[in-house]
Amino acid sequence: MRTTMTIDEDVAAQIKKKRIGGIGKTFKEVVNETLRDGLRFAAEQDRKPKRKFELKGRLLRSKMPFNFNKVHQLVEIIDEGHDLK
Repeated sequence: MRTTMTIDEDVAAQIKKKRIGGIGKTFKEVVNETLRDGLRFAAEQDRKPKRKFELKGRLLRSKMPFNFNKVHQLVEIIDEGHDLK
């Protein structure tokens, strides 16, 4: 397939640098090789199972003499001046 695209200067510089390290590779070959590597890597990342986030709950127990679901009990204890410890 033949197409026209604009390559950023920094990307072109990296491709040219990779091309110099390769033996007789053309700019086109290096671009295609790099794209294949990137696409292969992305596909591998998609196949990896995602770790689920798990939150473990814990029952909170109180040493205070009231039920947290009954706020009026807490208010009464505070109004009577009891120590909450």
